[in-house]
Amino acid sequence: MLTRCKRCVMPDTRPGSIFKDGVCQACRNYSKNQKVNWQERGEEFTKLCDQYRRGDGYYDCVVPVSGGKDSHAVVNIILSLGMHPLLVCVTDPFTKTEAGLHNLANLRALADLQTIDMNTNTFCKATRMAFEDTGEALKYLETLIYVGPAKIAAQMGIELVVFGENSSFLYGAATEDTASALGVLATGHSGLGKAGESRTVGYWSKKGLKGAELNPLRLTKPFGHITPVFMSYYIPWDDETNLAVAKQMGFHTLSNEWRRDGYVEDYAQIDSVGYMTFLWLKYPKFGFQRVSDIVSRWVRKGKISRAEGLDIVRENDHKLDQLALDDFCTTLGYSYQHFWDIVEKMWNPDLFEKVGGVWQMKP
Repeated sequence: MLTRCKRCVMPDTRPGSIFKDGVCQACRNYSKNQKVNWQERGEEFTKLCDQYRRGDGYYDCVVPVSGGKDSHAVVNIILSLGMHPLLVCVTDPFTKTEAGLHNLANLRALADLQTIDMNTNTFCKATRMAFEDTGEALKYLETLIYVGPAKIAAQMGIELVVFGENSSFLYGAATEDTASALGVLATGHSGLGKAGESRTVGYWSKKGLKGAELNPLRLTKPFGHITPVFMSYYIPWDDETNLAVAKQMGFHTLSNEWRRDGYVEDYAQIDSVGYMTFLWLKYPKFGFQRVSDIVSRWVRKGKISRAEGLDIVRENDHKLDQLALDDFCTTLGYSYQHFWDIVEKMWNPDLFEKVGGVWQMKP
C-alpha cells in the first residue's frame, strides 16, 4: 500500500526515500534549508570561482545544460561572476519541442556550447534494453548526463564542473547536503582519480553492448583533478525562482505549444517529447510520477495546501501523454501493443489490482 508524507504528497514508494514519523526526508531537508545562511554559501561559491577563474579567457568551468530553466539560472550566475564556461549538452534522438530548440539556442548565444550526440542506434539499443529489463528506460542517457560533461572537463584540462541540483538531498534520498558531486560520479565509476572503466560499462557489456557502443561511458582521462559541485548547495534552489531568472534571459515555456497530460506545469522537462514517457514509467512500478514530485514542492513552499495537492495528484498522476508515447514508440521502434505488453509486467500488485482488465490503484 502506498502511504504519502503527512506534510506534502510524496509517496513512500519513491526509490531511496526516507520517512520518519510519517514525514518524508525531502520535507525535512526543505526545513533544514530554511535555516541556511545563503549569503555565506553564495560567498563560498564566489571564492570557489576565484580559485578557478582564468585571466587568459580559456574555459575555467564546464556547465552541463539541457536548455531548461535551471540551466539558464546556473549559467546566469556563472557569467555574472566573470567565469568563462563551456556549456555541455547531452542530446537524445527524441523529437525536440520548439521551446526546447529555442532555449538551447538561447544558451548558445551566451556561451560556447558543445553537444554530446550519441549514436542513434546505440541509444535506441541501450534504451530498449533498459526499458525491457527494469523499466528504467533512460538509464544509459541519465548516466551519460553526468559522466559526459565530466569526461570533457578531464580531457580539456578544465578543473571545475558545475551541476545544477543535488536531487538526492532536495528530493529526500539523503539526510545531509553536500557541495561535492563526486558521489554521483563515483556511483557509476570505479576508481575516481585514475583512468578506469566505469562499473556501468560492465552492466551494459553484460546486456549486449559491445566495442564502440560502450565508448560514451568509458573513461579516457582520470577524473581525479576535477572539482564537480552542485549549485543547489550554494543558492536556495527553487523552480519558480529559476524560472523567473530564465524568462528574463529569454527562456520559453510550453504555454503556447503543448498542453501535456500528466503534467501540471509547462516549464520543466520540456525539451524532448518522448522523454516524458520515461518519467511516466515510475507510475506502474511505484504508484506515482511527475505530478507527485511537482505538487510536493508546491505544498512544501506553501503555494497550495496538502488537500489541494492530493486532489491534483488524484486527477493527473496516472495520465500518460499520447504525443509523448507516440514519440517514444516511434523513436525506439515499438508498436503500441509491444509497449503495453512490456508495461504489463511492471504493474506492482502491492499497489494495483486489475478491475475489468484495467489496472487500478488499490484504495
